Amino acid sequence: MTGTPQNIAAAWLSDAGLRPTRQRAALAELLVGDGRHRHVTAESLFEAAKSRDVAVSLATVYNTLRAFCDAGLLNEVTVDGSKSYFDTNTHDHPHFYWEEDGHLTDAPSDQLVITRLPDAPAGAEIASVDVVIRLRRG
Repeated sequence: MTGTPQNIAAAWLSDAGLRPTRQRAALAELLVGDGRHRHVTAESLFEAAKSRDVAVSLATVYNTLRAFCDAGLLNEVTVDGSKSYFDTNTHDHPHFYWEEDGHLTDAPSDQLVITRLPDAPAGAEIASVDVVIRLRRG
């Protein structure tokens, strides 16, 4: 993606078939406007929006992130069953979770080798495999 942050965000939404409301466009610009991938929580995106004087409620941020996930624009990565991060890189890849500061980063995909998964129970199929590697500074 190239162009201005506004154009990048508009194309990102358009490619997914999402109507570019003012709030979606503003949040999309914060997420992908610079062309870089990032991991955000709803709270961190809300704070980033506030710091840019974007008038949006935390509930709207949650709803917009959910819409972006449903459209395939983001992947949700759940840590501890209660904390969700939203990743702009939608390709399958593992993550490092830094426990001390609650930070999520990409882990090198080329170093991960999964040779076998357990069979899914009868009547079920494996939809995806999420790999989150927890780290502590030693």
